[in-house]
Amino acid sequence: MPKSADEAYRWNGAQLDLELYLRRIGYTGPRTPTLAALRALVGAHTTSIPFENLEAVLGRPVPLDLETLQDKLLRQRRGGYCYENVTVFAAVLERFGFGVTGLSGRVTMGSGGLRPATHALLRVTTGDDDRVWLVDVGFGAGPAEPYALVDSPAEFRLGEWRFRLAREYGELETEQWVLHQFAKDGWVDRYTFTLAPQYRVDYEVGNHFVATSPRSPFTRRPFVQRFHPDVHHILDGRTLTTEHPDGSSRSRELDLVEIPETLAKVFDIELPDADIAALLRAPWTVN
Repeated sequence: MPKSADEAYRWNGAQLDLELYLRRIGYTGPRTPTLAALRALVGAHTTSIPFENLEAVLGRPVPLDLETLQDKLLRQRRGGYCYENVTVFAAVLERFGFGVTGLSGRVTMGSGGLRPATHALLRVTTGDDDRVWLVDVGFGAGPAEPYALVDSPAEFRLGEWRFRLAREYGELETEQWVLHQFAKDGWVDRYTFTLAPQYRVDYEVGNHFVATSPRSPFTRRPFVQRFHPDVHHILDGRTLTTEHPDGSSRSRELDLVEIPETLAKVFDIELPDADIAALLRAPWTVN
């Protein structure tokens, strides 16, 4: 069976409730595979749908089928982590007519150590521009624009936020790319990635580790993010941090009773009372 006929190679764009999605992110622009549309979609998605891992913290499954994701992210107006956001966004781009290929990255954040490839992002081509674009709607910290796959370590800005992209060579001289970002600790490598294509079945494997493994940081405590053009909010356990493009930040420890209101007001996540009660008695609260 040729790839073009095998749905496993595709992103289920035909199954997407496109009207519901576009209302969720507030996009009203043209439905064409242009660079302008891509920029608008990325900006609207990253600033409308928060990053969160609350289902994993509650010990629940995190399915990646499109219907479940549409119910959670669109109808319930919840958020998700990279695999959830990217699966939905890839379906949107496919529906618009963009060229879409899944990629996988290793989140480093300056750690210097080897971490598993558990970050999902997208390689995108448009109908009116010859360049290859990287789209990262699932990191939780932007960027709120696509960035070009260009071998140049020079700094570039996406909005007010600062980045650098560099091509390097890893073990056995394999090519890898490194995205650096400027944040509260100065320049730091955010993640590495390769251009090896990833498919929905590959994301299922990575998602299983992220959502269920006791070694996954996402099963241990809440990690929630909300990104805006001028500010980035992070809830890591009980620590609430606010970061700005110039690298300045402030943090404070929350009392448990502050968590529900913080989720609602800062991150636009309103959980049912039963879920709030379960979250506040989960093991992370006593660590």
